[in-house]
Amino acid sequence: MKATQQVELFDTTLRDGAQTAGIAFSVEDKIRIANRLAEFGMDWIEGGWPGASPKDDLFFQQMCQRDWPNSALVAFGSTGRPGHMAEKDRGLNNLVACGADAACIFGKSWDIHATKALGISLEENLSLVLDSVTYLKKHLDTVMFDAEHFFDGFAANAEYAMQVLQAAADGGADALILCDTNGGSVSSTVFDVVREIVDRFPDKVIGIHAHNDSELAVSNSLAAIQAGARQVQGTINGIGERCGNANLVSVIPSLKLKLKIDCDVSDDELKQLASLSRFVNEMANRLPWQHQPFVGQNAFAHKGGIHVSAIRKQSSLYEHIDPALVGNEQRVMRSEERRVGKECRARWSP
Repeated sequence: MKATQQVELFDTTLRDGAQTAGIAFSVEDKIRIANRLAEFGMDWIEGGWPGASPKDDLFFQQMCQRDWPNSALVAFGSTGRPGHMAEKDRGLNNLVACGADAACIFGKSWDIHATKALGISLEENLSLVLDSVTYLKKHLDTVMFDAEHFFDGFAANAEYAMQVLQAAADGGADALILCDTNGGSVSSTVFDVVREIVDRFPDKVIGIHAHNDSELAVSNSLAAIQAGARQVQGTINGIGERCGNANLVSVIPSLKLKLKIDCDVSDDELKQLASLSRFVNEMANRLPWQHQPFVGQNAFAHKGGIHVSAIRKQSSLYEHIDPALVGNEQRVMRSEERRVGKECRARWSP
């Protein structure tokens, strides 16, 4: 049986992943990736930022003919500009007019980002969040709020970070996404903070958007879900700005196989994971990482004599899952140290 907790999968490969140094998706690339993600069954597919570039505008125009039975297209943007009415804000109106199923906007939840980066008062920032979400909810069924720099903001001024979430909730946001934008949080902190937010907003979907600057994005995402988060945002192969985003290719099997948490991925869909990873690498003109967990060519490769001897008796002795579950396969290679391996086995055999 599936667990009662169900986690929504939110893919931002086409938006956050496209910010990777050296990656430049064409409109055709984005359409092909979006359709492949929908074929896999991602709940939410973030396509880009309408109005940010002609490429994103053309993408949303061409995606108006999409036929996705199980996936929804999301448009990304920001809160309205300071000093402008939400109804007159070009960015917000681009989100309304682009033909997406939902919008996800980010806003400042770290007090110094409001006062330093935006140059506005803390009260004005709260009004921006409230007014922007309220306006979008008049036109779109689903509006999500990315609380940018949330964990840093919570550490610096927890009361204000909470006020920002409350403003988004008061505006009608369907999901409150806690972002580790600088990627500097550790999993124990993420767990504790997310649990507090889940308790504070029991009627809202709480999500996690983790960056990988400390190589903890997957761990932080899983910690958030264990604390009660019901949406996880990430990218295929962990691509993204700087050190990347949470890698959904690792998050998904960890949820389904390790934590037994329902993310609405069937066994057959899980077997597509390796091919999906390769497909996105091809679209990004990147060579696959042969040692990538779960799906890499060497993820289940064995060379040492002791390991090979053991897996021939029972594969689980040196494999944490059956590689076929994620569309991968076991590889056994001839070792350069066969004699040493044989001697070691003889020495340690009873």
